[in-house]
Amino acid sequence: MKPVPTTSLPDGTCLPVLGQGTWKMGERSADRAREVAALRHGIDLGLTLIDTAEMYGEGGAEKIVGEAIRGRRDPVFLVSKVYPHNATRSGVIAACERSLKRLGVDQIDLYLLHWRGAPKLSETLAGFEALLGAGKIARWGVSNFDLDDMEELAALPGGDAVATNQVLYNLSSRGIEYDLLPWCAQRRTPTMAYSPIDQGALAKSRKLQVLAEAHGATRSQIALAWLAHQPRVISIPKAVELSHIEENRRALEIKLTGEDLVALDDEFPPPKRKTALAMI
Repeated sequence: MKPVPTTSLPDGTCLPVLGQGTWKMGERSADRAREVAALRHGIDLGLTLIDTAEMYGEGGAEKIVGEAIRGRRDPVFLVSKVYPHNATRSGVIAACERSLKRLGVDQIDLYLLHWRGAPKLSETLAGFEALLGAGKIARWGVSNFDLDDMEELAALPGGDAVATNQVLYNLSSRGIEYDLLPWCAQRRTPTMAYSPIDQGALAKSRKLQVLAEAHGATRSQIALAWLAHQPRVISIPKAVELSHIEENRRALEIKLTGEDLVALDDEFPPPKRKTALAMI
């Protein structure tokens, strides 16, 4: 199996273009062992970027991640997110401390504002800067920010240090390609794509069946292979079955041709105009 392809953050840090999401993990104690095993298996396969958030299972997902990476912290690139209502200067710091405790680590590699809330961005930035200075986080970024949000952020003192923007992006939801994705790419800021299989809908899409059969692949794999083809895009699908994780990993072996990409554009047309940022 070939190594997982990488992209880079603005500071030059290389990250795998396929990671692991944890939304809806940590919600049932009966699933704990299976979820931990899944994340560990993903790490073994080179899917070393793990994305979580204090919102997921109200901290439960962070505890799952913490158990999964215990004794193997070094290879893992850890991403977590702060609730908007905790995004004041003092609130960000306190929320991060709680996340660190649940994760069982001293530092979060990338800490994101989950979406915009009432606190001013300058307040959130001040909290991020304090956490950077204390070594509690290595970088910060945002999630669910549209172009106008990113421009406002970049105009603030220190705002151009944003490391990534995590947004909904998949074949069925391509609106960011009109303006947001090019803006980030121009600044060498990678985009993290959540819900890359559209909450499972693309795994059942008839539009992908012919192409999947041509490649001897599943429809989910075609959806992930398409995202892997996009420059500076990192996908973070969630999986708890070991076979599903292996299926996701094998998607990186698929090489889509120019004809394949044209066919996908025909079935899932790119945007022709600005649309509001889609969110889940």
